Amino acid sequence: MQTIRNISFILFIFIPSVLFAQSSASDAAEAYRSNDFAKSIQLYEQVVAQIVHENKESAEIYYNLGNAYFRNGETAKAILNYERALLLNPGDSDIRHNLRFARTRLEDKIDASDKFFLNNWVNELMNLFNSNKWASIGIGFFIALLISLSAYFFVRIVWVRKTGFYAAIVFLFLMIISNSFAFSQKNSRLNRKTGIIMSASASIMASPDANSQELFRLHEGTKVKVKKNDANWIEIEIANGSVGWTSKENVETI
Repeated sequence: MQTIRNISFILFIFIPSVLFAQSSASDAAEAYRSNDFAKSIQLYEQVVAQIVHENKESAEIYYNLGNAYFRNGETAKAILNYERALLLNPGDSDIRHNLRFARTRLEDKIDASDKFFLNNWVNELMNLFNSNKWASIGIGFFIALLISLSAYFFVRIVWVRKTGFYAAIVFLFLMIISNSFAFSQKNSRLNRKTGIIMSASASIMASPDANSQELFRLHEGTKVKVKKNDANWIEIEIANGSVGWTSKENVETI
């Protein structure tokens, strides 16, 4: 039953809400429903090229493209597009579910290095919303801060002034947190430092030299963090903290 329920999530597809490239996106969705996944991929890739050119990326389009790639048996490309969708809309449960399901098909099973529980909690909280939503929440807390300060400065009733004072402190703190989350989310979207291994098997070397020692190998679909660039080489780090160099052509940026 669990497998069937997972597959049903993969089969679900959004109808794009964006106005641009509406016709091509609708045609791609229709091709997907008709099980013509190759055509769906081709059409969605055309839409992606257009929205990237117009700087109007859409989580829904990336999500749908990821579904089409997954159904076409191209797991690495499916994961790449799910990750791009998640970067734009980190709180979407369907994207997260399909990404986790797709990762079960990967050859590399890498255990993440232990992190302080508070860092994990903060990241989970930050990823509830995207940068625009956190910015809106920050504005809401700023308005609440102004109201609280007004109560403190202009109301003569003692308990109201005390309430306004302490509320102002709380709202100031929440406003700073919200804006910090918004900045962090936006920075992650603009300065993309993660990628997906797209080669069937990628050698990870000790230095940016084809003749250097091979440290380990990664396979398609594995997520990496990009640390440095050196000509045609990039230094990457994987979830367990291991670091090495590989050819740029092995990795596609999320």
